[in-house]
Amino acid sequence: MKYFIALVHKDGDSAFGISFPDLPSIFSAADIEDDLTANAIEALRLWAEDGALPAPSSYEELMSRSEIRAELSKGAFLARIPFIEDDTRVVRANVTFEKGMLDAIDATAKERGLTRSAFLASAARKDIEAA
Repeated sequence: MKYFIALVHKDGDSAFGISFPDLPSIFSAADIEDDLTANAIEALRLWAEDGALPAPSSYEELMSRSEIRAELSKGAFLARIPFIEDDTRVVRANVTFEKGMLDAIDATAKERGLTRSAFLASAARKDIEAA
């Protein structure tokens, strides 16, 4: 998993704008701050459909850039955005659960028309991206 540092802008009555210094062609927006991360992740995913994302710059590398410091001095702020790369490789994992939890997982997966693995992967992605 990679984490990209994004620059968030908010001007007056406008939506929050989010851009990525490492990926200048990616931009997203959100009307409320709580939607910033999800919208930024979606923008990264869409961009990654057409090509591999570069390695993200570190906080120190970004802060050494005068244009980033200038944006921060104008009121922008930084956000750390998780990105889970889609990979077609499937690996087997052995996990252990308390019986009642496993029964609840299986029942919920069945209700949603998912396999246990698909349900667990989806739940994990949602939790990781919400952090």
